[in-house]
Amino acid sequence: MIGVSDFERALKLETERLCLDFTNTANWHASAQPVEELPAYTDLVTWAQNVRLLTEAERQRLKRQAARRPAEAKAVLARAHTLREAVYRLLSATAHRRAANAADLDLINAELALALAQARLAPVAFGYALHWPASPDALDCMLWPVVYSAADLLAQPELLARVGECADDRGCGYLFLDMTKNHSRRWCDMKDCGNRAKARRHYERRKEEAQ
Repeated sequence: MIGVSDFERALKLETERLCLDFTNTANWHASAQPVEELPAYTDLVTWAQNVRLLTEAERQRLKRQAARRPAEAKAVLARAHTLREAVYRLLSATAHRRAANAADLDLINAELALALAQARLAPVAFGYALHWPASPDALDCMLWPVVYSAADLLAQPELLARVGECADDRGCGYLFLDMTKNHSRRWCDMKDCGNRAKARRHYERRKEEAQ
């Protein structure tokens, strides 16, 4: 089984990869009307604290800084949305074996350069790992590990091949890592979209039998 990267291992993630959790902050992502979970900068820092990118103290500090620098906070939020959509489109294209958009890759490369400029090596149990020192005055600090996570995933073919997207025909768009042995996962959750699909297939079978 492919392991998560060192810096992501300590995070509280639903998908094992930070960039996938980030893309899933838009619900019904593949539909005509995605639902935005990060409509304000304060929502972005709260999400970052929830996945343990920030401590509570760092979250509060960033909120105060954003209140003093509202135009900058608004620009960071726009960058976050733009980055998320570029990552989503690249990974969704990979999941469906479609060609990627070069502009999305260019955007991620530009954000990656900014992120790597802030990264530092730190010792771990054996060797070293990248990390991002606390930067309570940098309103975009939560984007640095996000874009690195995306680059790390995109650069690992064996892991990238396991990226899947919920097959719900309404446009769920939830991205995940399919870690099943036979790559058989199709749904965000069998209790949600998977259960709906199962119920629909049952209804269609019963309808055909009744004809």
